Amino acid sequence: MSPDSGEHWTEPGAWPVADGVHRIPLPLPQDGLRAVNVYAVESEAGLTLVDGGWSIVEARELLERSLASIGYAFADVRRFLVTHVHRDHYTLAHVIGREVGAEVSLGIGDKPTLDLMHATEPPFTGSSDLLRAAGATELADRWGRPSASPTLDLAHWGYPDRWLEGDHDITLGSRTLAAVETPGHTQGHVVFADHGGGLLFAGDHVLPTITPSIGFEPVPVEQPLRDFMGSLAKVRAMPDLRLLPAHGPVAPSVHARVDELLAHHEERLAACLRALVGAAPAGLTSYDVAGVLPWTRHEHALADLDLFNAGLATMETKAHLELLVARGDAARSVVDGAVVFTAAG
Repeated sequence: MSPDSGEHWTEPGAWPVADGVHRIPLPLPQDGLRAVNVYAVESEAGLTLVDGGWSIVEARELLERSLASIGYAFADVRRFLVTHVHRDHYTLAHVIGREVGAEVSLGIGDKPTLDLMHATEPPFTGSSDLLRAAGATELADRWGRPSASPTLDLAHWGYPDRWLEGDHDITLGSRTLAAVETPGHTQGHVVFADHGGGLLFAGDHVLPTITPSIGFEPVPVEQPLRDFMGSLAKVRAMPDLRLLPAHGPVAPSVHARVDELLAHHEERLAACLRALVGAAPAGLTSYDVAGVLPWTRHEHALADLDLFNAGLATMETKAHLELLVARGDAARSVVDGAVVFTAAG
């Protein structure tokens, strides 16, 4: 339930969350997240949308109806502030932005992902290589099949009009949003803080009921979990704000949820280290360790997850193991192309 609507947070509508701000949930068919929240922000400078949704017919039609219910049309949108490059946030913003001339902004850290998409023919499908390096050969074989790697429509993945670089203020009439770089979920992730209104448009950085995936980007990152936890600490050092997440209900305190997320990842780090300590001297791959950890709040086994979520789980485990190496608690080596981890000492 979301307090702004009194309904389940995925219920369609344009729900008022603050003066001049409406939350619009858009559908994500065939996605366990079910919906993504797009936020419509009114100002003297026109309408700004934080995130845009996934460029599918159902989402586009619902966004159009939801905006109409509060007196707006696509032509009234002046800009999109996109928190990160994932399809459920970026693609509909890009398509509508091109149609109506609205400026689309995206964090500069996501440029390598778009560069890779546009530099390869056919478009990049190299996640199989990442999974093989994590020891997940069986997942990699399945991931590489055409049915598991649909062709990307690059018309939905053009470059933004503006790259967001560094922490800076964005003026929307009398409203000011602070763009804050928060790498982790993706390297270009940005949150937008409305300190005057006491709001944080958090994208996928801080989610109220789940933790975002870490470590599964087309362009590999050395320490994605370290980046994510550092970004959480950065947001924790800001004044506490009301949480406006991309997935899930509005929540009263960013600080409270950040504390829970940091504690969760420390617990997962400890669980990964226990798996290494109890392993044979030859060590374990990320896939091996993921196989002994529980997943989701229902504590499913890795084998019970679908292909996509098993891949996310494997790469998130690798991110935890790499951070243990950086902390000096584990060591890594490469055996037959796969990264193998052992407990230090």
